Order: sequence, then C-alpha cells, then structure tokens
Amino acid sequence: MAEILKSAIVTGGASGIGEATVLMLAEQGYHVWAGDIQITDESQSAFTKRGIQFRHCDVRNEQQIIDLISNAAKATGRIDLLVNNAGVGMVKAITDVAAEEWDLCLDTNLKAAFLTCKYAIPRMRPAGGSIVNIASNAGLLPRAHDPVYSISKAALVALTKSLALCHSVDKIRVNCVCPGPVGDTGMINADIAAAADPVAFRQSLIDASPLARAAQRMISPREIAAAVVYLASEQSQMITGTAIAIDGGKSLGVPPGVPTPQ
Repeated sequence: MAEILKSAIVTGGASGIGEATVLMLAEQGYHVWAGDIQITDESQSAFTKRGIQFRHCDVRNEQQIIDLISNAAKATGRIDLLVNNAGVGMVKAITDVAAEEWDLCLDTNLKAAFLTCKYAIPRMRPAGGSIVNIASNAGLLPRAHDPVYSISKAALVALTKSLALCHSVDKIRVNCVCPGPVGDTGMINADIAAAADPVAFRQSLIDASPLARAAQRMISPREIAAAVVYLASEQSQMITGTAIAIDGGKSLGVPPGVPTPQ
C-alpha cells in the first residue's frame, strides 16, 4: 500500500516559531505549505531544498487565505494539519491604543485563525485532522503591559476550546500552544532591539520565567515546534481542546525569590 502523503499549512511560516515548525514537519514527511508576508533568501533556500512550498499570505486578507488553503489542498486532495502561527505583538496601555491598532492586533491574532479554520475544516472532512493554534502565556493570564495582545490570545484559547468541542464529531482535534519567552523570533528580536538597554531587557524576559531564569536561556522555537508536531501526531489522537503552556512556568504565578507585598 502506498504511503499517504500528509499535507500541512503553517501561517507565519517563514521565520521564528513558524519556520522551526515548517522545517520539523518536513522532517516528519509532511508536504508543507508556509504562508507569510515575507521570506528571507536564506529561508527560501532552506525551503526549496526540502520541498517546502512558500506562498505570500497576509492573514488579514480572506482571499489570500483561501488561495493558500486551496493550493495546499491540491497536493494531496485534503488538509491534515493547520498551524495558525501568524501573529503580532502590541505593548501599549489601552488608553493609548488607536482603533486601527486594535483591528491590526485582533485581525492578525484572532480573525485570521477564524478564517483559516473556516476554509480548512471542510478540507479535513471526513477523515479528520488537527489544528494547532499558537497562542501565548498572555492568553492564560492577563498582563498589564499588553492588554490588547492578551485579549487577542485569550480569545484564541477560547476559540480553540470551542472548535475542539464543535468538530469532535468530524474527528478534527483543535489544540493550542502557549509559548513565552521564545528567542530568535521576529517579535522578540524587535522588542529587544527597541529597548533602551537591549541586554538588560533580554535578561528581564528570561528572569520573568522561572525555568528560563534557572537555565539562563530563552525557550527555542524548536521546542515549540516539537509540541506542535506531537499534537499533530498519531500519539495525541485523544487530545483536543488543550492549551499547553511552554513558558518555563511564567503563567504559574509569582516565582520563588520574588518579593511579594504582605
């Protein structure tokens, strides 16, 4: 019997967590389609060598999402895995956020996942499939410095759970991974570069996560990718509606050694 070629789509797949996921899925034998708004020559070369397809896709554009999913489905006749990874950050007090900034954050981090799921789910029936949303530890607990970002990710966690329940009858599993702090990503690198003291800022990100602080390093994109691959695998067939925190314990509460008010 011929081996069934599995098809996967990863949004925001040209850098950071997305790129690590794309490459790891290719290693697992998936026919991978990466959608992103831009790609470096280095990443394009790596993709070409591994047979990974890249398509320009602004996830705020419904037609571009339709085109990405349609092209990917042609390879195998269906979609086995959808990874909603594309996202933007926003560090601003709510009183400083303009309406168009709200729209940018919510459209990229939440509406895009709604649209990709809307068009991918019919391609997953009737055999089933897996959807993995990349949320954040900000979706598990509120954060004072980025309320709009936290809202978008908390809503993404809620979307994950709702769709997991709705589409269990279709044998479609829906889970999310909640990372942070992850090094070597566009979002984190931009925040570090913009800081008045990049070295101190990077250290503050590490110190905010107890395991990261103990190890004196940030989480790697491949550690997040490994969780995505597991959630897509045969070994996780009875896992759905979960929100897996890969944040070094950041979302657990106040870590040891941090003074607390009495």
